[in-house]
Amino acid sequence: MAMTKIKKGDTVKIITGKDKGSEGKVLRVEDGKVLVQGCNMVKKHQKATQANPKGGIENREALIDISNVMLVHNGKPTRVGFKTVADKDKTKKVRFAKSTGDVID
Repeated sequence: MAMTKIKKGDTVKIITGKDKGSEGKVLRVEDGKVLVQGCNMVKKHQKATQANPKGGIENREALIDISNVMLVHNGKPTRVGFKTVADKDKTKKVRFAKSTGDVID
């Protein structure tokens, strides 16, 4: 599995599209796309089932391409890079904010 620059639980800002400028928490990351809480809302038509006998139309989040979001660090959107950090007797690959140089995780 390749290491991604955006992870579940990160706060991101949408930089393009209909929700440009809005921020939210990442709920899921899959195949170069992210699901952001409260952003890119679409209407989904639900067929009637035993659990939902009426069916109907529900609003839910849709996936956004990962290139259309930026990680928010210290209240500002920033690009993300990787670097190796020596920790005791082993090295570790970590994410860092390119604007400040701070290690994110």
